[in-house]
Amino acid sequence: MARSVYDKLRALQEVLSRKFDVEREIQEIPKSLATKTELLNRLRKSLTDRTGAYEAVKARLTDIEQRLTEAEGAREQYEGQMDAIKTQREYEALDKEIRDATDKEQGLRKELLKEQQSDEELRGALEKDQVMIQKQEEDVAEEQSKIKIKLKDKNAELKKLGGDERRITPGLDDDILFKFERIIRNKAGLGIVPLAKGVCTGCHMILPPQFVNTVRLGTDVSFCPYCSRILFYQPDEESESVETAILEEEVEEEAEEEEEQEDEGDQEGDEEI
Repeated sequence: MARSVYDKLRALQEVLSRKFDVEREIQEIPKSLATKTELLNRLRKSLTDRTGAYEAVKARLTDIEQRLTEAEGAREQYEGQMDAIKTQREYEALDKEIRDATDKEQGLRKELLKEQQSDEELRGALEKDQVMIQKQEEDVAEEQSKIKIKLKDKNAELKKLGGDERRITPGLDDDILFKFERIIRNKAGLGIVPLAKGVCTGCHMILPPQFVNTVRLGTDVSFCPYCSRILFYQPDEESESVETAILEEEVEEEAEEEEEQEDEGDQEGDEEI
C-alpha cells in the first residue's frame, strides 16, 4: 500500500480527533446555562409559594382584625351594662360575659401579633427573592450571550475542520473511513498508531510475528486484533540497523554462492580438457 494512505490517515486522525472534541464541547456548553436556568426556576417557584403564603397571612390578618373589633365591641357593650345591674346574679352573669369577651379579645390580639410577625417575615423574604431573581435573570442573560459567542466560534471551527476532512478523504476507502472514525471516537482520538518492535503502541500488546510481517509489508490496511486500531510500520534506528545488517549478510552470501558456482564451472571445464 502506498505510504500516502497512511499519511492521509495520520493527517485525518488529527482533524477527526479535534472535530469530535469540538462536537463534545458544543454539547457541554449549554449545560452551564441549564444550571443557571434551573436555579432561576427554583427561585421563581419559591417566590410563587411565598406569595401564596403571604396572601394567606393577609387574609387571616383581615379576619382576625374583624373578629377583634367585634370582640372589643362586645366587651365595651357588656361594660356599659354594668350601671343598669340591680341584682348580684345579674352582676355575676355580666361579669362572666365581660371576662369571656376580654379573654377572647386578648387571644385575638396574640393571634394578630403572631400573624403580623409572619406577615413581616414573608414580606422580607419576598423582597429578598425578588432581588435574587433579578440577579439570576441577569446571570442567565449574560450566560446566554456568552454561549451564543462560544457556539459561533465552535461552529466556525467545526466548519473549518469539515473542510480539512473533505480535502484529506478523497482516495480513501469508504469502509476504512467508517471504521476509522468509529475507532477514533471510542479510542480517545487514536485511530492509527505505529508498530514498534512487534508491539501495538496503542494497546501495548505483543502481536503475532506473521501479522507483524504483514504490517511491515504495508500491502493492505491492518487493524490491531486487540484494540482495532490501524497499524503502520515505522522503523526506528535500531530496527533499521538490524535490517541493514541482515541485508548486507544476504548480499555477501549470494556473492559467495556465485563465486563457488563459478569455481565449480572452471573445474569442470579443466576436467573436460
